[in-house]
This record gives sequence, structure tokens and C-alpha cells, in this order.
Amino acid sequence: MELNKKAEIVKGSKDIFTDLVIAAHQDDVEIMCPQGIVRGYQSDAFGLVAVITANGSGSPRTGSYANTTDAEMVEIRKAEQMEAAKIGDYSRLVMLNYNSAQIKDLEDKRVVDDYVQVLKEYAPTVVYTHNLADKHPTHVAVALKCIEAIRRLPKDERPMKLYGNEVWRSLDWLSDDEKVVFDLTGYEELLDSVLKVHKSQIEGGKRYDLAAQGRRRANATYAASHGVDEYQTAAYSMDLTPLIEDDNLDPREFILSKIKKFEDEILVK
Repeated sequence: MELNKKAEIVKGSKDIFTDLVIAAHQDDVEIMCPQGIVRGYQSDAFGLVAVITANGSGSPRTGSYANTTDAEMVEIRKAEQMEAAKIGDYSRLVMLNYNSAQIKDLEDKRVVDDYVQVLKEYAPTVVYTHNLADKHPTHVAVALKCIEAIRRLPKDERPMKLYGNEVWRSLDWLSDDEKVVFDLTGYEELLDSVLKVHKSQIEGGKRYDLAAQGRRRANATYAASHGVDEYQTAAYSMDLTPLIEDDNLDPREFILSKIKKFEDEILVK
């Protein structure tokens, strides 16, 4: 596998690559892909490959991290991500180490090229990435480049499923018949532990650990209004699979159709 010269690969304890998550930043995997972590954890049948696209240099910092340089933050976030991968029993951790400008530039195909290499190397059946309604521009760029990379593959070599997941915008607005719900009940401690290792973010002023816990509990409770809770905690995903089955389907039109359906549901009530 030929990746860019700054890329790093960390091997886990097993060579099982059924699931692959393509994320923008360190800690995005632990926030948006709990279902992939849970599926692969201590499993002999499933394994998660985590791809981190950015180098982490641009993260906000306060408190004890206020005077941390960009170069120092890169190393700190790398170490945190490696610890999360170890705790979560990831099969592989792939850190591509691009900066945000390179990721957001849709004309820069180096990120796409790397994604293609990773997809060919591990041949996952399920891929997770950011959802197309995420409000973070780097996240949306990663999702678009992920779709582009999968579309470069022959159709018989593509993953069976592609899911867009929650970070900077929840997916509770999705129509219930299109919302993919993943039960996380019983794995709360594991999922909390893989996220809390990102101390530079949590202690630096962003309580992602509490936010993720709250969202997952809210997802479980608000999933249905006329029945008792089916789950204790849950993750929501948007099914992006149609975008890797039909290469002529425009991602912009795809997400706008979801928003239009949401609008229609509101107007009929």
C-alpha cells in the first residue's frame, strides 16, 4: 500500500478488516463510530480499521494546553489516538496527516488517492464516515472524498454499506424510515473510555465525552414517542449506500432530498 510520505500505520492485535471508518480528526472515530468500535471489540469475526485524515495541528486549546505549539499538538493527538485504538481493539490505525486546507480542497486528489489505497488494502464490507449534513466543512469534505474514492473502485470491489454519522450535527431529524439505529447498550463504559483518552480536547475546553454520552442517551429515549425505551444508548446514521451504488447520483441532491422530506413531514402536521 503506497500512501503519502507522512502517513503512519499502527497495527492492532488482529488481522480482521470487515469495517472501516474514514474520519477527519483524532477523536472523530470515537464520537461518530461507536457502532464500528462495538462490532469489532474483542471479536473473532469483525475488526475495525480507523483512518484519521488530519494531523490535528489546528485543534483549539486552553488551560494547560493553551501554550502548546501546533507541532506539539500533532504529537499529543497522535499519542491519544493510538491509545484509543489500543483500548478499542482496532485492527489498524491509519493516520494520513494532512492539514485542513488540503482536505477541504476538493480539487486536491491526494486524500482521495490515499483513501483508494486503504480501501483496496483492507477491502471492508462496511464503511463509516461523516454525514453530508455535518456543519464542519472539513467533515463534509472527508465524506465527499470518501464517496469519490469508493466510486473509483470496480463495483464488485466496493463495500456493501456506507454510513454517514453524527459529530457536528445530530441526525434525529432524519425520517424514521431512513434513520439507521445502532444499539450501543452495554458498551457505555468502553465507549466512554476510548473518548476520554483525548485529554487535549476535553481538558482543553471541549467536553466531547459528556456530549457523546448525552446524544446517545437522547437518541435511545427520543427514538419513539409512544413506547418504552428499546435501548439505553444508541447511535444514528444516514445510509449513504445509494451514493456508491449509483455513480450518477449527486451527493448534493441526495442530502437535499433528505432535507426536503424533513420539511414535508413538518408541513403536514
